[in-house]
Amino acid sequence: MKLFAKPSTAILGSLSAIVAVFCFSTNDVAIKFISKDYALHLVVLIRSLVGLIVLFLFIVPLSGGVKVLYTNRLGLHLLRGFCVVFANITFFLGLAALPLAEGVAIFFISPLLITIFSVVFLKEIVGPRRWAAVTIGLIGVLVILRPGSATFQTASLLPLSAAFGYATLHMLTRYIGKTESAASMSFYIQLTFLVVCLTLGLTIGDGKFSGWNDPSLEFLFRAWSWPNNDHYLILILIGTTSAFGGFFISQAYRISEAAVVAPFEYIALPIAIFWGVIVFGEFPDKTTFIGIALILGSGLYIIWRETILKDAETPKTPRYRR
Repeated sequence: MKLFAKPSTAILGSLSAIVAVFCFSTNDVAIKFISKDYALHLVVLIRSLVGLIVLFLFIVPLSGGVKVLYTNRLGLHLLRGFCVVFANITFFLGLAALPLAEGVAIFFISPLLITIFSVVFLKEIVGPRRWAAVTIGLIGVLVILRPGSATFQTASLLPLSAAFGYATLHMLTRYIGKTESAASMSFYIQLTFLVVCLTLGLTIGDGKFSGWNDPSLEFLFRAWSWPNNDHYLILILIGTTSAFGGFFISQAYRISEAAVVAPFEYIALPIAIFWGVIVFGEFPDKTTFIGIALILGSGLYIIWRETILKDAETPKTPRYRR
């Protein structure tokens, strides 16, 4: 049995993105929950080990077996891996200091960047109405960041940096997805995480640089410690959701246009607000809500435009999308 053996329609890509968003949202709240207890690179190392186990037990067998991991494009896989490592580390460091909904909302410049990158690098066509929606979304990010105000936090730049790494990751996914399976792309990402986290553990895992008052820096430089029994289930959950989230998001961008899939990731915004209120007691202020509304509204408009503008073009005669 081979799961997702052939590229399918935009519907399958969109559904894959939705599943990935639910996985990643669970991952985010779990990592933020234990960010005061462990070093980030230790958490991510355990996450990757669990993720590889899930990958080999479930995803690889359903995708055609170990042979799907063979590749002639190792360099591009590793480049993708370093992009997602950069995106994850900067994003999770930001979450350690920021409210969950705010960190996720700032990060959501990434689908907007993906739409822009899809035009620049993939030659996909985006018309003025979608450009207007992208602009509104970018304004929403600025509203949340509030640059120059007393409420601006330097930590806000971390999820912003993560967004650039994430957008680059998905451009590479789109580029190599024609020849590489979602399972192989997930595998090499987990492998890259293992190498980077082990290197960080060997160099700074003794805690010699710890002792920061800043929660983001302390999350990065805290010494490694053996997990408490109460946290094993959380760490397993983090690894499992990471594995399935990585597979489904790779699948989404592999089989569908980046500009089609990216808007569905906005579902993470209301989910982040829910988790922030329920788990951490973080209720966004009015300004943050305005920014989130602008970002969410721009994304929903792009989704609507993609819904009514069904592909009717041939490769030689692309339709111009307004």
